[in-house]
Amino acid sequence: MRPPQPISEKQKESLQELLKKTKTKGDYQRVLCLWLRAGLGLSSSEVATAVGFSASTVRQVQARYFQRGESALLGPGRGGRRRQNLSEGEEKELLERFVAKARSGGVLVVNEIQAAYEEAVEHRVPKSTVYRMLARHGWRKIAPRPGQIPGRRPR
Repeated sequence: MRPPQPISEKQKESLQELLKKTKTKGDYQRVLCLWLRAGLGLSSSEVATAVGFSASTVRQVQARYFQRGESALLGPGRGGRRRQNLSEGEEKELLERFVAKARSGGVLVVNEIQAAYEEAVEHRVPKSTVYRMLARHGWRKIAPRPGQIPGRRPR
């Protein structure tokens, strides 16, 4: 096994400052992977135990740092909507048609929203896609109490 690549004093100081500036847990863990190696001289398996990563993940983070620098440690993770049918802006635009009806207290039928969604994406989608879209935009199901439905007597 080859010896680990050395980390300069300037890089150590930079990592120390970066630890203070991180905002998310993922960023903090990735920076810590390098700081523990640079500051304390821990091996990748020891760093993995301390940070909660696997040893191979620690080595990958360290390798990316040596290839790309600090930009490899910070930033968004791998999550995201990779298989979206519409962007969030397009979804919001689609829901604008139904806002007036919702504000006036009218009943929104998911089948109508689903039909409009399917027309926009030009293929069929399951109802769960529409419900997830509504949840993403802060819509929620509010059903009236049985005593409040017009034409029904309270018990």
